[in-house]
Amino acid sequence: MQSKDVETLYFEESGSIPNNPDLPVLFYNGVFKDDPKKAERTFNDHNWRNSWQGGVFDYHHFHSNTHEVLGVVSGSAELIIGGESGKTMQVKPGDVIVLPAGTGHKRLNSTEDFQVAGAYPNGKDHNLKTAENNERTQLLIEIKEVDLPSLDPVHGEKGPLLSLWENAE
Repeated sequence: MQSKDVETLYFEESGSIPNNPDLPVLFYNGVFKDDPKKAERTFNDHNWRNSWQGGVFDYHHFHSNTHEVLGVVSGSAELIIGGESGKTMQVKPGDVIVLPAGTGHKRLNSTEDFQVAGAYPNGKDHNLKTAENNERTQLLIEIKEVDLPSLDPVHGEKGPLLSLWENAE
């Protein structure tokens, strides 16, 4: 693994995507670039479980009941994070994005071999919300009730997520 440098990205509400009113998205640029396939195992070792490998949906969606980590295992993609007015990001093998509950994400385009490993704190079963199915007040309550994870999905107890998110709340 590479350095613990992480980029923080804050998003306000974007149309029908609530995003997270308190917690930033964390972007670990190339943290697994030497061995992208280690991402899923590392997430699991740090109690981010219920993991899977696949793509990212090509429509705006979010999870109101849990945070999510995505690690790029192969290929590359252009994602938009934070809804229609969010940030477009180019991701490549070894990159990791931690999405706090409520954060919109969508795949704009990708190479054919694009795959991510995804996981959730404590193996939480995630819901799937889209722009069409949200009740703002209830969603914001659900998002605020999501517990902070006990470990950073990349660096465990010494990772930057813990201090960045504890200080943001």
